[in-house]
Amino acid sequence: MNTEEAGFRRRVWAHFRAHGRHDLPWRKTQDPYRILVSEVMLQQTQVDRVIPFYTKFIKTFPTARKLAQAPLSEVLKLWQGLGYNRRAKMLHQAVKSVAARGMPRDAQGLEDLPGVGPYTARAVAAFAYNQDSIVIETNIRTAVIQHFFPKKEKVSDTEIEKILTRTLPKGRAREWYGALMDYGAYLKRSGVSHNARGAGHTKQSKFPGSLREARGAVLRELAEGPALRARLVSVLGPERREQMIRALEDLIAEGLVRLKRNRYSFPD
Repeated sequence: MNTEEAGFRRRVWAHFRAHGRHDLPWRKTQDPYRILVSEVMLQQTQVDRVIPFYTKFIKTFPTARKLAQAPLSEVLKLWQGLGYNRRAKMLHQAVKSVAARGMPRDAQGLEDLPGVGPYTARAVAAFAYNQDSIVIETNIRTAVIQHFFPKKEKVSDTEIEKILTRTLPKGRAREWYGALMDYGAYLKRSGVSHNARGAGHTKQSKFPGSLREARGAVLRELAEGPALRARLVSVLGPERREQMIRALEDLIAEGLVRLKRNRYSFPD
């Protein structure tokens, strides 16, 4: 590790000592199930928004077995308001595998769970098992680009991974990534955000008027109970009827909505 890398590590640790978010509920546990829940919820969703959903979810489903035994409809109802409802279905499927076979204890095994991608698998390995995985997400990307690539455009995740490999304090992955995420979040609050310069960055589309909004509207209606097609496709007004039809068709294809006897509902 060179002088620049050592300085970066010192700065991250100093910020964490002074401003670390030690009160986050998922930082008070090493239970891989609970950390998996938090990582799935935090995908594309801000921390402050996730906290109340996570707290309620864990209270309702405190263990992987409890979640695996619940019908998907109950999981989807509890998820309403958090968005990206496919995450709820993916989590439910992954936890069913965990209940049947046990929780994997490394990143590769975690990635073999249904719907669990490389980032989530590495994050759970780091935070639950303190394994020296390489974890890259939006705040970490901002911190590394700010300090090591201040003028470069299109910084690849491969370049960021090399920095993380050299600066990761061996045997302290759990604490280090928490510190690094907090430091990146601090930079963003200060007006610094370099994710658009990351080659792997994709910009999230606007929510108002989007298909995501239409999907969410359908699922909110179904959280209240089964409904007929005419009611669902008219929720956002007649001018968005075609979009609502597409949203409904997509949700059925993804297994998030069931059509039975001309009525739409959550699957069992």
